[in-house]
Amino acid sequence: MPNIKSAKKRVKVIKTKTLQNQMLKSQLKTAIKKFEASLKEGKAAASEAYNFVVKKTDQAVAKGILHKNTAARRKSQYAAKLNKIA
Repeated sequence: MPNIKSAKKRVKVIKTKTLQNQMLKSQLKTAIKKFEASLKEGKAAASEAYNFVVKKTDQAVAKGILHKNTAARRKSQYAAKLNKIA
């Protein structure tokens, strides 16, 4: 455990940020699962889920959770899956 006041604060801040990152990662994973499930339901449902998963992916990039190239690759993969069911 840190003894210095600023080090104690850093521990608290890191703990808070870690929880926020975990929440965003969890939301992204849930959106991906919903998108994969909606592919079986039809084009309309999949299109709506695609928009949501792309939004969550972009939010993860903005928060620094995903690299922008990783996000671009994933969005491309989602679009390919969506176009495949057309």
